[in-house]
Amino acid sequence: MNSWFTIKVKYTKQLEDGRLKRVTEPYLVDAVSFTDAEARIYEEVGTNIQGEFLITGISKTDYADIFYYEDADDWYKCKLTYVSVDADSGKEKKVSNNFLVTAATVREAYDRIKESLSDMTVSFEIPSIALSPIVEVMPYDPDLDVEIDRRPMTEEEQEVADSSEVSETSEAPEADNEQEDESSVQEEESTSSFEDETEEEEK
Repeated sequence: MNSWFTIKVKYTKQLEDGRLKRVTEPYLVDAVSFTDAEARIYEEVGTNIQGEFLITGISKTDYADIFYYEDADDWYKCKLTYVSVDADSGKEKKVSNNFLVTAATVREAYDRIKESLSDMTVSFEIPSIALSPIVEVMPYDPDLDVEIDRRPMTEEEQEVADSSEVSETSEAPEADNEQEDESSVQEEESTSSFEDETEEEEK
């Protein structure tokens, strides 16, 4: 299940008429933690916003699912309710979930939520739909991870890592030969060389 975080970003935005205005805009980011969410917003927004920007808030936000349609840019928050029956006690309880969907109007958002959830086995109601201030939703993208250990290595990265190991192994015999050559010099020089090598090994 996705973990969504709402991140508020403050920056100077250039309006359509050319004026500059200081704005705060919320972004929705799929991340595993608050720290990960902050790192992802820097990776994503940092390449799109010119100049400095400031993160003014991060909060975890629960969304059961998100539906994206390419023909619309506005996000609508839809509250859905249905009745669930407890398997053990047999009691009924009312469950509420929030969904996001892109649409041009409230009516279109309603129709798209109904369409997207048409395969639900229980009947549900949509008591509220409201335009969300979220400007962009950023799903999880493993290619944005800057730390290799947080995503599988690509074939190219694996080849580089393998070649590095081979290179280090091939250099080892040369180091041994140099030690053997140094052992054949005079006693004082041999002792000094041995002490230097020992310090290097300890480091």
